Amino acid sequence: MKTLYLDCSMGAAGDMLTAALLELLPDPAGFAARLNGLHIPGVEFHAEPAVKCGITGAHMTVTVHGETEDEHHHSHHEEEHCHEGQEHHHKEHHHHHHTGLHAIEHLVKDHLDLPEAVREDVLSVYGLIAAAESKVHGVSVEEIHFHEVGTMDAVADITAVCLLMHELCPDQVLASPVHVGCGQVRCAHGVMPVPAPATAELLKDVPIYGGAIEGELCTPTGAALLRHFVTRFGPMPVMRTRAIGYGMGKKDFPAANCVRALMGETEDGADEVLELCCNLDDMTAEDLAFAAERMLEAGALDVWTAPIGMKKSRPGTLLTVLCRPGDREAMTALLFRHTTTLGVRTCAMTRSTLTRKVETLQTAYGPVRRKNAAGFGVKREKYEYEDLARIAAAQNCSLEAVRKALTEDASADRQSLSLHQ
Repeated sequence: MKTLYLDCSMGAAGDMLTAALLELLPDPAGFAARLNGLHIPGVEFHAEPAVKCGITGAHMTVTVHGETEDEHHHSHHEEEHCHEGQEHHHKEHHHHHHTGLHAIEHLVKDHLDLPEAVREDVLSVYGLIAAAESKVHGVSVEEIHFHEVGTMDAVADITAVCLLMHELCPDQVLASPVHVGCGQVRCAHGVMPVPAPATAELLKDVPIYGGAIEGELCTPTGAALLRHFVTRFGPMPVMRTRAIGYGMGKKDFPAANCVRALMGETEDGADEVLELCCNLDDMTAEDLAFAAERMLEAGALDVWTAPIGMKKSRPGTLLTVLCRPGDREAMTALLFRHTTTLGVRTCAMTRSTLTRKVETLQTAYGPVRRKNAAGFGVKREKYEYEDLARIAAAQNCSLEAVRKALTEDASADRQSLSLHQ
């Protein structure tokens, strides 16, 4: 399986991810020229060699109207998290105005020559950022006005990473736990803790850690890109590495300030799981359903029942729970707590799985989640039932009509879905 592993032991930012992924390509200069050929308003990409702690990698500089943003920023990589309140005066000088999500959608959809899948990725990343800002500031997504994240340099970073991911086309993207830094950072609102509130919101459920290095190591843009593309965070798997890229940050630290990207081959998905099961002949259907729900809430991979014949000619139910080996004790305790069984059988096994990822597409009828699966030479996708059902009910049409519209319009204008009964 073609696997991309991102080492985020010094955090992540859009420019660092861009540079690291660019180094994985056989012709980085040609791809940089392709990025400039997108003609993002006022933007130019400059890829150049850079050295951090004796390691040679690449640094990606984005200029907007001929100037960089570096000298204006007080944080580690990009001061991106200041999206409400006053705007820095230098942003007016560089023609960076308050930019809403709809303006960004208009730019990405109507002015950038991108594959449709890349457009979807770009808008999904911005959707994640907007949702985080909405939560942090207590306003609706429509009211969010991006400042640093909405400027052309950040549009450039997000577009570049999404296009690079499309070009590299890994079957799965994995990453290390994310080092976010520590201390405080100053922005338009005043002094904020690290990680910045929007970054912290974006990294919910992602393993993160601080450390002795003060500063903002992970930016909102970096966090949103990781959240969108990474399937799993953890140690690097066993893999045969084919290419390595180092994307350098702007500042110097005692440790090499870079994102390292490793592209290689891993074995198709296989993991160890446990089956816990018990036979039951004295529980009602309601009690069984309640027990199954508790298992799923606690992290069971799957729970199912099957009818069986038991001793004394009694009809019964076989209850089976699929879980990770580390969850064995907790799941066994739940089985004894919520069922009448006196014993639980355990069977260890290996399962082969497709790598799964859920992405959120922005449509005229609201966000729609799509499940993507890949591995063993197979790729498939499926829209989330709850989202299809919500649209079908609101539009008074069938589920099949919604599926058809989403599929047909994936290569056209997502804002003009045509639904028919």
